[in-house]
Amino acid sequence: MIHVVGNAAVDTVIRVDRFPQPGETIIARGASDDLGGKGANQAIVIARCGEDVRLVAAVGADAAGERIRQNLAAERVGIDGLRMWSGASDRCVIYVDRGGENTIVSVIDAALNFDPIAANALERRIAFGDWIVLQGNLRASMTSACLALAKANGAATALNPSPAYPAAEYDWSLVNLVVLNRGEAVALGARQDPVESARVLLAAGAETVVLTLGADGAVLMSSRETLRAAAPQVTAIDTTGAGDVFCGTLVAARAAGRPWGEALFVAVRAAAICVTRAGVLASFPTREELSAAFRRGLVAEH
Repeated sequence: MIHVVGNAAVDTVIRVDRFPQPGETIIARGASDDLGGKGANQAIVIARCGEDVRLVAAVGADAAGERIRQNLAAERVGIDGLRMWSGASDRCVIYVDRGGENTIVSVIDAALNFDPIAANALERRIAFGDWIVLQGNLRASMTSACLALAKANGAATALNPSPAYPAAEYDWSLVNLVVLNRGEAVALGARQDPVESARVLLAAGAETVVLTLGADGAVLMSSRETLRAAAPQVTAIDTTGAGDVFCGTLVAARAAGRPWGEALFVAVRAAAICVTRAGVLASFPTREELSAAFRRGLVAEH
């Protein structure tokens, strides 16, 4: 079982020709709402990869919370780990320009007030050999507590530190797999070169670090090996959600016992599918597309 511990939200995507300057008002080209939140996104991708997954998160007692529950259940994500809190469900506002780049502003009050351990949503469900996947929406202390609980129960741990806490908040020795992008690597490793920054996390105790590099693919680093996967050449329409697709696919591949080289290959190609489409959930690869990517990955690895 893969336990994704994070957040679920409603994403509002606003399309613009360009991002506004400070104090400037511009006219949007359109807007849409969709299921989102990094935890929910990654759980859905893992489910579409065919792995058993449950989401542990807090949602509001509101229409958005009910929509989140229904959409997750329709995606075959276990929702027994969802807990209701007294406030509103979380929300993200995402601006996407004509080049496909995005900026995101998130309201994560539900996630920041959530204690998955006290809520009995995690501890009794972890079994030896499970995976626990976290992002950066819970409080730093809660993320550390969940990672420590997972390690104590013999589970593998994956952390996608987005949004990132200050570097001093992390205990990298609790993390088997770190997945991060250029900006997160530079912020956490305090080096101008993202690859060198990623190696700082390895030296601090992380077992494996995977650095995503957009059109330049991805690089995996551990004490045993360094692997690179090139990204296929595609025309990017919208990069929103591509990091979650990459992370979810990579974890699903490893949980299924795939070797690192194959897992990296498939994750890069799944993310490349995502950036060619508009939207968040609407851009994610289908089950059939992910199955085909895994078949190609098997050929590439061998």
